[in-house]
Amino acid sequence: MRLLGWAVHGTFLVLLAIALVRTLHDEQALIAAGGLALGIGYAGGVAWAGRHRRPRQGPARLWLALLTAGWAGLALSSPDFVWLAFPLFFLYLHLLPLRAALPGVVLLTAAAIGGVAWHGGGLTVAEVLGPTIGASVATLMALAYQALYRESEERRLLIEDLVRTREKLVEVESEAARLTERERLAREIHDTLAQGMSSIILLLRAARRDLGGDAEAALARVAEAEQAAAENLEEARNFVRALAPPALQQFSLADALRRTTESAAARSAARIRFEMSGTPAELPVDYEVALLRIAQGALGNAAGHSEAENVGVTLTYLDDMVVLDVFDDGRGFDPAAADRPPAGPGNGGGTGYGLRAMRDRARALGGTLTVESVPREGTAVVATLPLPGGEVRR
Repeated sequence: MRLLGWAVHGTFLVLLAIALVRTLHDEQALIAAGGLALGIGYAGGVAWAGRHRRPRQGPARLWLALLTAGWAGLALSSPDFVWLAFPLFFLYLHLLPLRAALPGVVLLTAAAIGGVAWHGGGLTVAEVLGPTIGASVATLMALAYQALYRESEERRLLIEDLVRTREKLVEVESEAARLTERERLAREIHDTLAQGMSSIILLLRAARRDLGGDAEAALARVAEAEQAAAENLEEARNFVRALAPPALQQFSLADALRRTTESAAARSAARIRFEMSGTPAELPVDYEVALLRIAQGALGNAAGHSEAENVGVTLTYLDDMVVLDVFDDGRGFDPAAADRPPAGPGNGGGTGYGLRAMRDRARALGGTLTVESVPREGTAVVATLPLPGGEVRR
């Protein structure tokens, strides 16, 4: 539309200049002065519109009316100004709604033909066809440009909408990534630092109970607490560096689970044992970390809260999956309870977060985690992960 506007303005100025030159040549100074005033008025309106991105319709239409009146007076005074009707056609179609612009163009065409007849004393076919063809061409061009302008505006709005949508998508993805990382950090803290601190607290409480009667047992408990604190510190350092747990850096998954089981047994009155069945498969690090963390969480709850006498950990390799079972004969709980169930291997020490963290770990790898428990009849936590494709049997 801007290109069309400059074309219209250029056409008006060229036709006006021709008319001014011819009237001055004919020594019609007064008419030339009127033409110059029309040109100044036209330029002033264009400049005003250029300073306003969306000019108000009232002043714009008043300006068009004044231009039309000035043109009519000049066209009656000299035939050289009749052809200024052509750029006026475009102004009508641009500034007026179509239902008003089309009748205005028709009237302007009739006035141009009438002006030619007034000065010539009659009409020829060419003098009728000239303004008529000019009006028709102007109308078609204006309508075509308006259609292109509308399409361009729709495309611009669509692009802006797409940009806004993409920005919102980036925000949503960033928020999702932040929440995912926050959940991961919460799981790691719960399964490492929190479990380690819980073990240290239990050991120190046991040492305090033994201080009065069995100093050697108390010192042994303190030594175990010191060892647990050192292990917890190493876990924290690896957590900060986003490394695998120390046990998995030095041992296989089965050995890491066995050491975790032995460590939990040393700090608990319950008998805790580990068993493995099936042919071990090469697992990705995230699989091994998930299974170890699930075992640590379940063992921490079972040993510290379930009051169980026996706790078992079983790692089973099947043809297409690996299964981790942690079960005890403790007091159990109701897995369906929505608020703070009693303790067991899967309940996260009474907050319920541990169970959710275990499920999230299994679900993130396409697996499942089920909890079977009955009050006073023990608890079993079963994590099942599908073996990734292309596993290597040891």
